Amino acid sequence: MLNLEIATIPLLTDNYGYLLIDHRTGQTAVVDPSEADPILRVLERRHLKLNYILNTHHHHDHVGGNLELKKATGCEIICSHLDKSRVPGADLGVGEGDEVMIGSSKATVMEIPGHTVGHIAFYFPEYQAVFSGDTLFSLGCGRLFEGTPAQMWNSLRRLADLPPETRVYCGHEYTEANGRFALSIDPHNTALLDYCHHVTERRQDNLFTVPSTVDTEAKSNPFLRAPLLAKAMNLPDTTQPAEAFATMRAMKDKFTA
Repeated sequence: MLNLEIATIPLLTDNYGYLLIDHRTGQTAVVDPSEADPILRVLERRHLKLNYILNTHHHHDHVGGNLELKKATGCEIICSHLDKSRVPGADLGVGEGDEVMIGSSKATVMEIPGHTVGHIAFYFPEYQAVFSGDTLFSLGCGRLFEGTPAQMWNSLRRLADLPPETRVYCGHEYTEANGRFALSIDPHNTALLDYCHHVTERRQDNLFTVPSTVDTEAKSNPFLRAPLLAKAMNLPDTTQPAEAFATMRAMKDKFTA
């Protein structure tokens, strides 16, 4: 039996926070709490004490609940060392390759800049789970607010290189909308067509579409397939992967269907 339980908590209008419970020790963490009240209600209902907050990046819709949760629980807040001055209540800054323990459950920190310069992911290899924040979404990726296309492409490739069974816990419920763009650029991809059908059925029943898996994203996420879709974007065969990604990201920024 796995020691780490991952509970998805819907926040705001389309955010997700994730409550991690290490059953061997009883220690807990929450990833990217955009608001406090829904998390406090879950903690109270399950008779749990919050030990840690794990922030993937500094944007308000991922850290908005930090101070209230810290005041209510005394938890420790962990974020990128590059974000310590921008994350409310930050206690510990971490970087590439650092290890974070939630009780007996170990996460490895991955630096994945692009969406922001200090964006990190928390990867739990034993539990085949990665918390990708706003870097890798199901069928999409985050906007480039602070980083470069080359940085973002490299970050996406690092996540795509994780074992295929790795579950991807992203920051938002964007999958259905992302699927519409994906189909506009990769309409004959049978894996994408099948996945979009699955996503539509889940959303019709108001069910979560996350986590996805690295395998699913590798086969159907157009941003991970950008070099393979260069022709669909009217780019020459000599286009470098980061250039193909940059073109696709610009197309997505203007996409309205």
